[in-house]
Amino acid sequence: MHSWTRRVAAVAWPAFMGAGVLEIAVFAFVDPFSLHTLGGALLPLSRTGIYSLAFFVFWAATAVACQLALILNRSVEDPDDRSARP
Repeated sequence: MHSWTRRVAAVAWPAFMGAGVLEIAVFAFVDPFSLHTLGGALLPLSRTGIYSLAFFVFWAATAVACQLALILNRSVEDPDDRSARP
């Protein structure tokens, strides 16, 4: 597997799993039809649409966290890390 593919998998898969756990945790306590926009109006989406939108927001947020962890975990001596080379 190429270095880039490993990095994408190292970010996307844990983020996917984390988003699934967040989805379960949030919607165990929150009814999707009780959600409102910042203006106070009800969201004009179906229950499935709200679940889907929330999942992708959770996935993006956890992917950012996973990517930051991957960046902070890199070593200067890492031979695959091209950004450390002059």
